[in-house]
Amino acid sequence: MTTTADDLPDDIAALQAALIAERARAARVEAELAVAKARASDDQALIAHQRLQIEKLTRQIYGQRSERTVRLLDQIELAFEELESSATEDEIAAERAVARTTNVLAFTRKRPARQPFPEHLPRERVVEPGPRVCLCCGSPRLRKLGEDITETLEVIPRQWKVIQHVREKLTCRDCEKISQAPAPFHVLARGWAGPSLLAMILFEKFGQHQPLNRQADRYAREGVPLSLSTLADQVGGCCAVLAPLIGRIERHVFAAERLHSDDTTVPVLAKGKTDTARCWVYVRDDRPFGGPAPPAAMFYYSRDRSGEHPQAHLEEYAGIFQMPMAVTPSCTRPTASRAHWSRRHAGSMPAGRFSSWLMSLPTPAARRRAKPPARSRRWHWRRFAASTPCLTSNARSTARASSGVGRFGRN
Repeated sequence: MTTTADDLPDDIAALQAALIAERARAARVEAELAVAKARASDDQALIAHQRLQIEKLTRQIYGQRSERTVRLLDQIELAFEELESSATEDEIAAERAVARTTNVLAFTRKRPARQPFPEHLPRERVVEPGPRVCLCCGSPRLRKLGEDITETLEVIPRQWKVIQHVREKLTCRDCEKISQAPAPFHVLARGWAGPSLLAMILFEKFGQHQPLNRQADRYAREGVPLSLSTLADQVGGCCAVLAPLIGRIERHVFAAERLHSDDTTVPVLAKGKTDTARCWVYVRDDRPFGGPAPPAAMFYYSRDRSGEHPQAHLEEYAGIFQMPMAVTPSCTRPTASRAHWSRRHAGSMPAGRFSSWLMSLPTPAARRRAKPPARSRRWHWRRFAASTPCLTSNARSTARASSGVGRFGRN
């Protein structure tokens, strides 16, 4: 049913009450959607984990010990890794959405029991100072009742250790109440990994391009067995924690007056082969122009080189977009084999026009099928050079473009 302006009450208090009710309903719907998304992600991760276990058992009993089978298992582990990380990230998002409501049940994933830390790892006791007086009545007559130990797995380069945070329990002889220091801070809620360990896992995965299954194998060889699902769980939690920082960097980069861009290939392990993905980078650096803003770079990843990716990145950008550029005279359009023109001249154009031009480029196969005559090819080349608002560092090329003279002379 559609609500019109005539259906709304004229009383301010009634309008405020209706607004509060509508916000509560929106928060409840948002929480329910977040919980449903977390459940679906958990189901996908569980299916991927069971599939991985089946493939491993099948290979162990019936399979051939060939290199191709090992690569297929590695690919399944990579897929499971991404699903497990996404499931944990969706779970944290659902918890945050549920916390803003009162009538939506939270969703908690069922995880296998984690094995205790190896006994051979050295323990470092960090005794948290307990309260001097009773937290209930303020009496100083306290005696030790016991202690709670929270173990956090931490890593020092080439050395592992477990930090034990000891929180003494103190009971009051006057009121019989128990006083204790608060639990130590963890980067992830209910986490067991220290910040240095989390930073190393993320850097190995995203900085050194080491998948989590290879990291797990290396840690096991060092005497610290950590399962693949455990590592993927930590990666998903860290992605959720770092999301605000990534958003700040993205807004800072795309708020620049001028933006530099380029892309590069990224080999990706696929089923029985290696795919070529793309890494798009956008750089803000106004230091050569005397700008006071600090430089920054934003990276995006895509599985293909489709023009829709840079168009989505630059959808809301309004400024000068600079990129390497060149034109290949043997085609009716500039060659875009790397989503840019060339590395011989530095050029710029408005971001909106660049994205429209990029989406209109024909594919290499279409250019090979349709080769125009030489005269038509020359006309297209001059038309593009004269109509594109590019700033070239070569003065002779600029003069040719402005006068309508291309590399093949006049008509």
